[in-house]
Amino acid sequence: MKNTYSTNLNLQHVDLGLLIFRLAISALMLTHGIPKLIKFFGSEEIAFADPLGLGEITTFTLAVFAEFVCSVLVILGLGTRLAVLPLIGTMAVVALIVHVPDGFGRQELPLLYLTGWILLFFTGAGKYSLDWYFLSKKK
Repeated sequence: MKNTYSTNLNLQHVDLGLLIFRLAISALMLTHGIPKLIKFFGSEEIAFADPLGLGEITTFTLAVFAEFVCSVLVILGLGTRLAVLPLIGTMAVVALIVHVPDGFGRQELPLLYLTGWILLFFTGAGKYSLDWYFLSKKK
C-alpha cells in the first residue's frame, strides 16, 4: 500500500497553495474594502469607529487603504510582505479593540483574517507572484 502521507514538502504544491490562499483571502477582504472605497468617494457623510483616536476620516482612510489597496497588492503578489502589514494592523485593531465588547462571535472573522495575513507575512507570496517575477529577473 502506498503511503499517502509524507512530511516532505513539495514546493510546487506549496507555491500553488499560496497562490490559491492569496487570491481567496484577498478577494474576500475586497468584499469589505470595495464598499468602503465607494463610500469614501461618495457624498455620504463618513461615520466610522475611531478606536485609536486618530479621527474618523483618518481611521476610515487607513481602513480603505488596507482593505482595498493592500488586498489588490496581495492578489498581484506585489510587495506582499509589506502589503500585509496594514492588513495585520487593521485586523488586530478590529478583533482586539473594536469588537471586544461584542464577544467572540464578532471577533472570529477578523481573527481568521489576521491569522491569514500573518501567514503571508512569514511565507511571502510564493512563486506565482509579481514579487517572484521581479526578484528572479534581478538575478
